[in-house]
Amino acid sequence: MTAAASGTEQREHKLTLQELVDAMVGDGLLGDAVARTFMHDRRYWRGGEHPLVVLAQQKWRSLHPPHRPLNLDALTEWMAGWSGHEYYHIDPLKVDFAAVTEVVSSAYANRFRILPVQASAREVVIATAEPFMNEWEKELAPILRRPIRRVIANPDDIARYVVEFYSLAKSVKGAAKRGDVSGVGASNFEQLVELGRSNRPLDANDQHIVTIVDWLWQYAFEQRASDIHIEPRRDFGVVRFRIDGVLHQVYQIPMPVLGAMTSRIKILGRMDVVEKRRPQDGRIKTRAPDGQEIELRLSTLPTAFGEKLVMRVFDPEVLVRDFRDLGFSDEDARRWKNMTTQPNGIVLVTGPTGSGKTTTLYSTLKNLATPEVNVCTLEDPIEMIEPSFNQVQVSADIGVTFS
Repeated sequence: MTAAASGTEQREHKLTLQELVDAMVGDGLLGDAVARTFMHDRRYWRGGEHPLVVLAQQKWRSLHPPHRPLNLDALTEWMAGWSGHEYYHIDPLKVDFAAVTEVVSSAYANRFRILPVQASAREVVIATAEPFMNEWEKELAPILRRPIRRVIANPDDIARYVVEFYSLAKSVKGAAKRGDVSGVGASNFEQLVELGRSNRPLDANDQHIVTIVDWLWQYAFEQRASDIHIEPRRDFGVVRFRIDGVLHQVYQIPMPVLGAMTSRIKILGRMDVVEKRRPQDGRIKTRAPDGQEIELRLSTLPTAFGEKLVMRVFDPEVLVRDFRDLGFSDEDARRWKNMTTQPNGIVLVTGPTGSGKTTTLYSTLKNLATPEVNVCTLEDPIEMIEPSFNQVQVSADIGVTFS
């Protein structure tokens, strides 16, 4: 039974625990005895938390086959159907931060715990976790002069992305105001020289730039991106992530901001910031939000509109894996072990970006580097420092080549 059918949408109100528990019992997700026990146990009742969050903390399983866990995403999806609304999973890769943050202010979004997720000339899509609160929609409809489509989203996602989206948009705008957003940078192949216009470059250590770069890395780590691409274009810059071998556009950045981001990353990677005419390599060690050490391999390439920067993300725990984790069948693993334990010969490992070449090689070398065996590698560049064997960095400029 939906909320519309039961008549609960006739009055504006915030969701309550009792209302949701009763609905779960009515829809057969939860047993009556479990529901009664829960409602009488006040330990679970905390002020300020959304009722769905409290329910998800109980780690119940649905009574309906296949008895999937009633986590926050599952409960949100159920609530959307129960209340007669569309469920929406917020994917930051598909959100235009600049557009959606222009719909309402961050203060307004926080006040009503809503988040615009799509904005076009035809309609505005706004996510909420309160299906029966209508005050904000009545206020916005005459202001936006576009149809508003309300969708139901995970309350934790809404709270998190309201902070992240508005913070990122504010940093990009703040950084853009310090530079010349209408022209390309002075180092570009196609220079635009216009009298009376300031081309003062942004400071790579500007707090706005620091915030944008930090967010970029954190988000890439969370999305399990293998590569981060920062690419200049004629009128704007593009940030893309490679996830599972496929590139996804994340954001468009004003060119001066993109240039400052590249400069900051080059500084952290101990690269020559002034040199923009030739490719460079660098390396940065940082930490993911969970404290895991992450290494970034940097590579720049001069293009017609400025420097393109690619950051390859290396997680030490991912680089050295069991062959079963890499997808080797028992027969493949046996043949591979037979090839790599031969006293001499050559093994070629080839494949596109993200296919697992580096992981396969490092895992193999890790297995070969026993206390009785001396293993040396020649690498250009050394993709990850591994203490169990000796690694040599090739440097052609000083005559240290592979030969």
